[in-house]
Amino acid sequence: MEKYNAQVDEYIEKSPDFAKPVLNYLREIIHEACPEAEEAIKWKFPAFMYKGKILCSITAFKHYCSLGFWLHQEMKTIKDLETTAEKSSMFSLGKITKMEELPSKSLLKKAVKEAMELTDMGVTMKKAAPSKTETEIPDYFQSALKANQKAAQVFEKASPSFRKEYIKWIMEAKTEATRNKRMEQALEWIAEGKSRNWKYEKK
Repeated sequence: MEKYNAQVDEYIEKSPDFAKPVLNYLREIIHEACPEAEEAIKWKFPAFMYKGKILCSITAFKHYCSLGFWLHQEMKTIKDLETTAEKSSMFSLGKITKMEELPSKSLLKKAVKEAMELTDMGVTMKKAAPSKTETEIPDYFQSALKANQKAAQVFEKASPSFRKEYIKWIMEAKTEATRNKRMEQALEWIAEGKSRNWKYEKK
């Protein structure tokens, strides 16, 4: 990783014309506020690394661009970064379409420095709590479960997310034949205590 990365140059160069000045401006402010920042490409977007961790990233899409802080949810300065741009939960600055929508340089630098402080303190991004909301079981699947005692017992004791994955998979079937085939497979896996995506889980 380097302080300035040629891949980031290329990313900005390939961005829509309206986004180029915004991305270049944000890039320079991040380096001014955090001289130790190193550039890298993460998940296809330019990211700014600080002490081996992602500090923030800049992004460009067809109709807007933005800046996102890795520790967005932990930052107090985020509420001060309100812009005239369309809000977006994904990005700290919302959807920027022109330079005039950006917050002041001092506010942006303040946010970068807060992100650095949080990183120094060892703060990490909070993981979303697993959903505990139960998904209603369709009658046809309920009947199938009743016919398979072993699967029914496992399913009843399983977590809401375990149950939801199977119910969703079965309900998304386009035809009755596909639905029946999925139910048959689901009952077999459930009876064995396997989750819907057990094949992809780490051993």
